[in-house]
Amino acid sequence: MTLPLALGTSSAHRLTAKRLLASTSCPRRFSTAQNEPHEECDVVIVGGGPAGLTLASALGSSRIASQNLRVTLVEGGDLSKVKQWSPPSGTYSNRVSSLTNASQTFLKAIGAWTHVDTHRTAPIEEMQVWDGVSDARITFSASEIGLERPQDGMARLTENFNLQRGLLRHLEHLPGVRLIERTKVKSIIRDAEDQGGWPLVHLDNGRVLRARLLVGADGFNSPVRSYAQIPSFGWTYETQGIVATMVHPPRGPFQGPNTTAYQRFLPTGPIAFLPLSPTVSSLVWSTRPRIASALTAFEPGVLASMINAAFRLPEISLRYLYNRIIEAHSTGTPLTHAELQQEILWREQSHAIDANSAYASAIVNVIGDAGVPAADSESVPPLVTSLQPGTVATFPLRFSHTESYIGEGQGSRTVLVGDAAHIVHPLAGQGLNMGLADVECLTRCIENALEQGGDVGSYTALLPYARERYFENHTLMAAIDKVHKLYTTTFEPIVWTRTVGVEVLNELDSVKTALMMTAGARDHKINESAVGWNLAAKGVESLAAGVNAARVVGGGIREMIGTGLQEVLKATSARPRSERD
Repeated sequence: MTLPLALGTSSAHRLTAKRLLASTSCPRRFSTAQNEPHEECDVVIVGGGPAGLTLASALGSSRIASQNLRVTLVEGGDLSKVKQWSPPSGTYSNRVSSLTNASQTFLKAIGAWTHVDTHRTAPIEEMQVWDGVSDARITFSASEIGLERPQDGMARLTENFNLQRGLLRHLEHLPGVRLIERTKVKSIIRDAEDQGGWPLVHLDNGRVLRARLLVGADGFNSPVRSYAQIPSFGWTYETQGIVATMVHPPRGPFQGPNTTAYQRFLPTGPIAFLPLSPTVSSLVWSTRPRIASALTAFEPGVLASMINAAFRLPEISLRYLYNRIIEAHSTGTPLTHAELQQEILWREQSHAIDANSAYASAIVNVIGDAGVPAADSESVPPLVTSLQPGTVATFPLRFSHTESYIGEGQGSRTVLVGDAAHIVHPLAGQGLNMGLADVECLTRCIENALEQGGDVGSYTALLPYARERYFENHTLMAAIDKVHKLYTTTFEPIVWTRTVGVEVLNELDSVKTALMMTAGARDHKINESAVGWNLAAKGVESLAAGVNAARVVGGGIREMIGTGLQEVLKATSARPRSERD
């Protein structure tokens, strides 16, 4: 969880605004086909990930959509393997997502949540987020923000496979949805104009689907987006993600359950500890590519020790350990778990960290002889003792956003959802929730078109979806990107600014509650989930703007913080009472 920042107005953003608010079409050149044998479909969804399966489930469970639409989902992978997924007890996949309460409410509304194994999910009842340089900390708790059932948490962690399997089980009860799996899209061309100009989806098994509406839920390298010629903009971050499934001791008898998510913002990137069960949690660590390569090159115990250290040691000692690991990796010198533990022990002693403190990780001694945990044990996650075999993986991190969500001209009758439209840094855990919000909104637009007797693939029917989702997503994405950049620096004025801002906000319970409520902790409409990020956007952008000015002129930081916090409070108090209650 992070604090929201404002959306910057880029040239691409201005272009998108013009495209979404105008009704003109841009002509594009594509091949056409005449009298080609094909199968008629009202909606063709390309992509069997969470977004695509949720859309198929939503349309299949909708009364008006199921009665009027022929829905086909095409997936290149083997969905039967996902449907039959049955991991051994106590083991968890490394692909984990955080579902806000708003997302869960939507899944319940379409009937899919009952098919998800909730025993393999875990509530997040508390979140602790802190600065790796200054240790400024902000805490969010479900018990303090007025939830009807705080024990259900502000969000819920689940494996992606668990969600996909539940959606597939739900689809078995929806006869109006047809699944075509183990089949890839070979090409997409446009039908002849006198035939309506519909997309013709050529599959690698020889079948051709003619779609009234073609939905791209097919990820970053989207064939649907390529067909519609929708440009995208973005960049690759200078960091890589490390994921793993961590094993650790259960909480002691004097501690609460393992329902707290921890995130520490280090200059090299954030590290997150996400609970899955009393003894298992999920790791998401964003760090420099050289560090990621080195950490994953040695025996698993090395990575486990570094995870513990990354949540506990001062940043200066982490820099030393990074260099030690990178040097060993680059020279091909073996580095054992025992050797690294000795290095960590020496660093802890140099910082006068007591061996019985929760911040000591070189010697595992979390609970004393009396069974009483250290006084500071709730400030850091449990010590990782091992990593589940086969779960350590790395992946590139990127920012990507299309210039539009709907195709025009020769690429008309197309719409994008989920990762096909946007890719965001995982530090806020909002990628899947954004995709589900897309699906909820698109489903609503399709239902509205059917109720009015309209064409579900028309530009008019799809325009409300693009207008509603684009700016909410872009605001959230820009906020997350700015948070990432704000915390990947050790420049003292910036560190001081973010420290004071976080410490003051941590004391403003009403503001924290408003942020969590509108960021999806309350089960209101899913399309309102970005409001919380907009809420404090003006205030925190004032902080960011002041930081940039401070870098140049070296002053004005104190006044800037005051102005920024005032904007946050104004934004909170200006919201309608119905949204604050």
